[in-house]
Amino acid sequence: MLKQYLQFKLSQKLSPQQIQLMKLIQLPTQAFEQRLKQELEENPALDSGKEEVENEYDDLDNSQDEYDDTETINTDDINVDDYLSDDETPDYRTSVNNYSADEDEKSIPYASGTSFRQHLVSQLNTYRLDDEEREIAEFLVGSVDESGYIRRELSDIMDDLAFTQNVYTTEDKINRVLKIVHQLDPSGVGARNLQECLSIQLERKEQKPDVALALDIINNAFDQFTKKHYQKLMQKFDITEIQLKDAIHEIERLNPKPGGSYAGNSRVVQHVVPDFAIKIVNSELELTLNGRNAPELHVSREYNNMLKGYKETKERTKAQKDAVQFIKQKLDAAKWFIEAIKQRQQTLFVTMSAIMHYQKEFFLTGDERKLRPMILKDIADEIEMDVSTVSRVANSKYVDTPYGTKLIKEFFSESMTNDQGEEVSTREIKTILETVIDEENKKKPLTDEALAKILKEKGYPIARRTVAKYREQSDIPVARLRKKI
Repeated sequence: MLKQYLQFKLSQKLSPQQIQLMKLIQLPTQAFEQRLKQELEENPALDSGKEEVENEYDDLDNSQDEYDDTETINTDDINVDDYLSDDETPDYRTSVNNYSADEDEKSIPYASGTSFRQHLVSQLNTYRLDDEEREIAEFLVGSVDESGYIRRELSDIMDDLAFTQNVYTTEDKINRVLKIVHQLDPSGVGARNLQECLSIQLERKEQKPDVALALDIINNAFDQFTKKHYQKLMQKFDITEIQLKDAIHEIERLNPKPGGSYAGNSRVVQHVVPDFAIKIVNSELELTLNGRNAPELHVSREYNNMLKGYKETKERTKAQKDAVQFIKQKLDAAKWFIEAIKQRQQTLFVTMSAIMHYQKEFFLTGDERKLRPMILKDIADEIEMDVSTVSRVANSKYVDTPYGTKLIKEFFSESMTNDQGEEVSTREIKTILETVIDEENKKKPLTDEALAKILKEKGYPIARRTVAKYREQSDIPVARLRKKI
């Protein structure tokens, strides 16, 4: 038997506009510009630049009057039906673009050049190869990755040649052709591992004593070299410390990623555009928002007039009603988008302003030891916004400071208590740790235990495991790998 009953519950839902606003806040400057361009293309009721107040129906004296929202629009002057139902090609499709005349067309520059693979294939033309060898060589070149290595087994390459190129060969012949690939520029290309890459580069150098010793070390004691067992190397090759130092100097001059040195290699280069700028003016901090985040937008006057013309029509057909609905939706979307941009600007500025004042000592001095412990909740409480909003601003935005361009999230750090009972930023401890390591004796680098002891003497009582964690977060290797002769 069916029964009716009441149920009360609380629920929180985000409107599409709120979701869109959060996405806009999260976008950095370059992505925001792309999003703005997309909106301008999709919504004809949204215009960029300063709003024009020129009355196109004035006399030829080109006089200008301020636009009056209360003026009466004659529906006969705005034939929206003809505009919407015209099947002929509209004028705007016969011009170069919608925003400028044809004579203002600007050419778009295109990047030209030779790809890394084409650079290698062109060098194969200087070698005498039969048809089979050339197919193998080109296949090997096609297997070279961005770093310049061939990381596949020769047996796999042999199988692929048979299945994809219909070339049946042996591993020995592939290996012989691979030796030819090793002769291509840049030196070291086509190597299957770091050891072979360094060995190829040393073999192509003039065989001076230090180069010959370096080659011998790479070929016969690579494991001991990577672990920096210098005493064992001197005993194994019966050499002095100076001879070993010269040989290591030759190895350090080699390129571990030969593919990365080629200018034509297709790599993604990320350009950082600061979203904010902080300057010191008369010993005070001054914050500005990047002007590219504050575009001039307004609702299309033409679409406003079209909607007024329809509303003043007493009897409307179904097509006219649909047109009114379409125009109204576009106008509402344009008005909301403009408001969302304003809210985005305000949110970015307020959040960064709070961060700037919270870390005032750092921005005035540039000393990372002056960074205060700061978490997202500190700023969220300060500006009375949600933690997620602060996170969206901090994770993807950059600020231009007198000390370089910084990622905002770098200013956030946890805290710990020093020996005086004061709360200090973990970033401050990392900075001191890096300074201690930079000043250590590289012949006898400090262990994590020794580093913990030094930090304790400086007033930061932290455990050895914590030192190891901070060292790894700063991309500093262990003591054995920091050793030099």
